[in-house]
Amino acid sequence: MKKVRIIGAGMDPWNMPEGFNDLIYGADILVAGGRFLALFQDFKGEAIPVKGDLDKVFKRIEEEADRDREVVVLADGDPLFFGIGRRLMDFLGKDRVEFHPNVTTLQVAASLLKIPWEDIRTVSLHGRKDIRPLLRALAFSDRVGVYTGDAQGPALVARVLRDRGIETFAMTVLEDLCREGQKVREVSLEEAEKLQFSHLNFLLLRRVRQPEIPLGLGIEDDSYVHERGMITKREIRVVALALMRVRPGNTVWDLGAGCGSVAIEASCFSREGRVYAVEKDRERAQQIGENIRRTGAYGVEVVEGTMPGCLVSLPDPDRVFLGGGLRHGQEILEPVAERLRPGGRMVVNAVLMGSLWQVKGYLETLKWPFGITQVHVARSRETSGDLRLEGLNPVFVLSAQKPKD
Repeated sequence: MKKVRIIGAGMDPWNMPEGFNDLIYGADILVAGGRFLALFQDFKGEAIPVKGDLDKVFKRIEEEADRDREVVVLADGDPLFFGIGRRLMDFLGKDRVEFHPNVTTLQVAASLLKIPWEDIRTVSLHGRKDIRPLLRALAFSDRVGVYTGDAQGPALVARVLRDRGIETFAMTVLEDLCREGQKVREVSLEEAEKLQFSHLNFLLLRRVRQPEIPLGLGIEDDSYVHERGMITKREIRVVALALMRVRPGNTVWDLGAGCGSVAIEASCFSREGRVYAVEKDRERAQQIGENIRRTGAYGVEVVEGTMPGCLVSLPDPDRVFLGGGLRHGQEILEPVAERLRPGGRMVVNAVLMGSLWQVKGYLETLKWPFGITQVHVARSRETSGDLRLEGLNPVFVLSAQKPKD
């Protein structure tokens, strides 16, 4: 039973290390994309193109290795950097593969631009329609590298940024790296939507200015665009987020989001996860979008619709905050409790005693562990050259955890 060798072609497959060529020409089976197979037309063994259903290709690789045939897989750049390496390793297991690393597009791009690359956050849109990883990267990184996958990639990225009002990044497009006709050019977002690019392109997005409002916990209420009274006050927000215990990678629902303040600040903790701000009022939903733009919390997604119907298409949450929308009470709580993942946490703010007892009663029927925290905040106000404390409405914060079993 042979190990499968996975070789990185680097950025210049015409000039790979001599040892790599020895491994390739010494193999019985060469697995690669059509572009690479064309470079090894004199290969004497059997060539298997990487196309279509990858699982079928992986199965064939496994079968040939089980027959003690020497299999080499040739990958773009480095096989473990947005390459085929991870998927093939997951399929075969770590003990069945051997990696031979090489130079990546990111390394070459950083060298050409003369910038250190250890802090560049890199995402791939190649073969993907989901642009959320890009938006999350833009929220927390000053430099973002983007593998686009085709000639339309720069235009797509520019359109996404312009549609969302993301004006804090400049774009550099690098094309045909390490090939004849290599280009490096900085373009505006408007230009990127109109220009033609090589299908072999890589983008570097560089932050040129910070968002208007620094993203963090406990942003001042007045910094958010909001309808009077339709905001979870800063101090209450901080308590609620502490009780939610949002972790990296969590999916978070902010239901009845108002101006989106809880969702925006929850995104600081979720980071790689998904954060949804759900609001039925169109004007408030637009305010959430504006607050996302102001704070740079680009990973937060606005869902405009009426609960519970609008929740159907969302992924199951790990954390739920319900700060508004309790008018219909149990009609909302039941589907939310059902969808909450085992071990997940739900936090509900209640101002009215009726809402408090309704939520408390429902949690008791579920037999979930829960607690109630009353938060009474007083803020200082100037009066006659001195200060007085002015109390806000007390808020009951109910926090519950769904049992894992």
